[in-house]
Amino acid sequence: MTLDRQRIVTEAVALLDAEGLDGVTLRKLAARLGVQAPTLYWHVPNKAALVTAVAEVIIEREFPELTRPHPDERWQDWLAGIAERLRRALLAHPDGARVISAAQLSLNLAAISELAMSTLVARGIPLRQARVIVLTVQRFTVGYVLEEQAPRPDTVGLKDFDMAAFSERHPTVVAAITEYFEPGRTVDDLFTECLATVIEGATVTSHGHHG
Repeated sequence: MTLDRQRIVTEAVALLDAEGLDGVTLRKLAARLGVQAPTLYWHVPNKAALVTAVAEVIIEREFPELTRPHPDERWQDWLAGIAERLRRALLAHPDGARVISAAQLSLNLAAISELAMSTLVARGIPLRQARVIVLTVQRFTVGYVLEEQAPRPDTVGLKDFDMAAFSERHPTVVAAITEYFEPGRTVDDLFTECLATVIEGATVTSHGHHG
């Protein structure tokens, strides 16, 4: 099978899924493809370029096409839908959010930004405000998933953890977590609620433009 860029990137995504971002090296990738590392450099000059190419695939798989909202759809709901899909794209792969953060320039993410900003402008929101809203939503989403995908404390890290003392010191935090998840809510619900807070807050500050 000939070695082309698409095959290299597809294999890099498989390597990411198997070993996480730290396991994605040009040496390991070359071994998986059965070639010498220098052969890869014809197609991918360095790890940064490889990570960027992987980021493109991660987004592309969730956003094969980009569509504007229906005329009667609130831009807030449409933008929330874009963010939900972006989170889904990142969660579909180990370290997905780290990959997007490390990518040097994702043209697919830029296309989402273009669509979102132009949609908001078409709904009467000033360009500057549209940019701030879209950037805030994107960065909140990536940051949220970075936290979700961060390594959890292992047993060694937790061996001296005293839950009773922690609860005594942080009673409101513990009460809020307990209260939130009691009715069967999930981390997906929490993301949706946090996202709504971000978007509705942006709506209030967008100079009265409620689109």
